[in-house]
Amino acid sequence: MTSSASPGRFHLGGDFYTNHFEKGGSPDTMILNMGPQHPATHGVLRVIFELDGEYILRTEPVLGYLHRMHEKMGEEQTYYQYMPNMGRVDYLHALAWNWAWAGAVEKLGGIEVPRRAEFIRVITCELNRISSHLLWWGAFLLDLGAFTPIMYGFDDRERILDILQRPTGSRLTYSYYRLGGVAADLDDTAQRMIRDFVLHLRSRLPMYRDLVTGNMILRHRLEGVGHISVEMCRRYGATGPTLRGSGVAYDVRRAEPYSVYPELNFSIPTDDDCDGMARYNVRMAEIEQSLDIIEQALDMLPDGDFWVKNAPKPKWKAPKGEVYFAVEGARGKIGVHLVSDGSATPYRVKLRAPGFSNLSLFAEVTRGTLLADAVAILGSLDMVIPEIDR
Repeated sequence: MTSSASPGRFHLGGDFYTNHFEKGGSPDTMILNMGPQHPATHGVLRVIFELDGEYILRTEPVLGYLHRMHEKMGEEQTYYQYMPNMGRVDYLHALAWNWAWAGAVEKLGGIEVPRRAEFIRVITCELNRISSHLLWWGAFLLDLGAFTPIMYGFDDRERILDILQRPTGSRLTYSYYRLGGVAADLDDTAQRMIRDFVLHLRSRLPMYRDLVTGNMILRHRLEGVGHISVEMCRRYGATGPTLRGSGVAYDVRRAEPYSVYPELNFSIPTDDDCDGMARYNVRMAEIEQSLDIIEQALDMLPDGDFWVKNAPKPKWKAPKGEVYFAVEGARGKIGVHLVSDGSATPYRVKLRAPGFSNLSLFAEVTRGTLLADAVAILGSLDMVIPEIDR
């Protein structure tokens, strides 16, 4: 962290953002930079605060330290070549981004997906959602000063990575889905590993609740902190657990149903308290819902092909047209907008990342809070910076 300000005089030797921000400040306040290399930002995110003592007067998130022009790269590569980029946009829930891209291209090309592949997508995507929530759980609590939970969270997350490594061949930035299916089948060993994991994690969740959720220190750090109203969510386009922690039961899997989710029985957890604890509770409930979904999908997994027999070739040319397809990621609504001119590469690509909308409300929600609470609020939003700074 660095700071610069003295009564009656500002130092304008910094970069554009610092100078721009300082010009709007008061001589009696302090400008404080958090990041771009700060452990609580979980990536190269820089946040500039104007402080009056310990209280925040203004906040400005600064992006651009990680920008890779993902959308422009999509307009220079074939529909197949671009798939690995999806795992880099959100490395914690890469399979949801895989699905958003595959789904958009399949919708554009009218490509049918075998029923077995749809169930495999549900199972693997929900496993990946749980692994994302477990990493958030441990890292968030580490931000708040608790070290032990991240060891338990990573222990359970490692089991998921072992399972997903079997069909996908990788452990983080997956590129597993294909146009018209998935790259490899879910064999009997993988199915047995998944069933064992479901039982294992269900046995661990009561310990999670006893160890952390009811902890007095945690509740004092989160209850009543970071109040995000429904109206604020609407103005900034917040989705995912951030929106559901404000009491709105919006989930793409139910609101804009895709794949075989309409055939599965699950509810959308919400919490009306609108604070950091509400967002915490929603994610913990979502882990349990994902376990239920996985178990149902395994029971219903049909025989058959896992990839359509006449799948598009790598240099396949999409028909002319324009489509939008969305899925529910661990952080909210993931959308892919494609425009095709009939060639092998998209004419235009636009990605809708939930983290960008969720971070946009951070400046407003931190105004008037303590600096220490800003870390708790940022953690409760579950940021993945490459998704925001594309």
